[in-house]
Amino acid sequence: MLAPHGAGSAGRVISQFMPATSATRIIANGRVWSAVAVPAERAGDCAAHPAAIAVQQGRIAALGLARELQQRFPDAELLDVGGRLVTPGLIDCHTHIVHAGNRAAEFERRRAGESYQSIAKSGGGILSTVAATRQASVQQLVDAALPRVDALLADGTTTLEIKSGYGLDLDTELRMLRAARAIADLRALSVVTTYLGAHTLPPEHGGDSDGYVQRLCTEWLPAVAASGLADAFDAYCETIAFTPQQVDRIFAAARQYGLRVKLHADQLSNLHGARLAARHGALSADHLEYTDEDGVSALAQAGTVAVLLPGAFYFLREQQRPPIEALRRAGVPMAVATDCNPGTSPLSSLLAAMNLAAVEFGLTTAECLAGVTRHAARALGLQDSVGTLEPGKWCDVAVWDVAHPAELVNNLGARPLHRRFWRGQPDA
Repeated sequence: MLAPHGAGSAGRVISQFMPATSATRIIANGRVWSAVAVPAERAGDCAAHPAAIAVQQGRIAALGLARELQQRFPDAELLDVGGRLVTPGLIDCHTHIVHAGNRAAEFERRRAGESYQSIAKSGGGILSTVAATRQASVQQLVDAALPRVDALLADGTTTLEIKSGYGLDLDTELRMLRAARAIADLRALSVVTTYLGAHTLPPEHGGDSDGYVQRLCTEWLPAVAASGLADAFDAYCETIAFTPQQVDRIFAAARQYGLRVKLHADQLSNLHGARLAARHGALSADHLEYTDEDGVSALAQAGTVAVLLPGAFYFLREQQRPPIEALRRAGVPMAVATDCNPGTSPLSSLLAAMNLAAVEFGLTTAECLAGVTRHAARALGLQDSVGTLEPGKWCDVAVWDVAHPAELVNNLGARPLHRRFWRGQPDA
């Protein structure tokens, strides 16, 4: 299980995690939706139930009725949330939130009918951001990212994945990863870092993608792994990026150096990226618009999470949706993320991402909520520590001014967060 960086059931008490005297507070008078998986016949149920949460040393000690928790933990501070909805803190499991520059001009080009592929081949797209990011210091990258991070925190996010991938040389990639670590020190949230070393081919390699892959595998991957700055490795398998054969080699090297893998797969075409990701035991396969039945079956067998990115689908005005029904039938966990990036998904709201996943992809309310909690945690390898409200897990909690969990998906543009807790500590 990966370790992120950074400063349940309702009804009767179901567990005690530490001695009663060490409890620090009880979050009381809430209506709790724990995100714990329910039987298949109740898969659409996302009802909340009256419960309180006892917190000690940042972790959930117990869930149950407030009066029972007060008897067990008589010295605990009582924090009354006034009957509000309480859910796990949200998890954004796919972002490119650290970068320099912007690509607003490309939005106009796409509006005029130019394709993303055409923009990328002309030196725009990812390479445009690479040029800007290479000129930025760690501090400049942090300063640029923090407003986007703060927008996610205002949506109840408590865990954030941050990718590199806009350097495509060792020095810049390491700066990006250091910036991501710095964000974890500056804000009350957990950050998981991903080395996106195979995002696209930089221009100085003159079209020699095999030479780039060779250098990535033999020089940069071991250096990044040795730095301790990356928790996982990511690649982009696509006609405008890297071939399945190249990604296969890169993944083998990444795993050799102890990095778990994830993949941007089958976004613009079917290169059987989902199947490739599954073969390497990937944490997640992301995008998946063109994934076929064989790819879905492979994901199911491997236990790889399908990460849906409706923001990119929306901004690129794509027409082919991911195979949602096939993923459902196969029982593949579906996470939802913002894909926050400067070009194809300038989206910094998980609540909006849930709405887009429902409207554009047809996910149910329960699927959207699970997608930004327990399934998102699994996509990061963190399912044992966050993603649901259960004893022993970190007390990452969002308290909402809504009557029903469905309102978190239904309302586009609302800011219903009342209060956020990270590791048991409420925001000021």
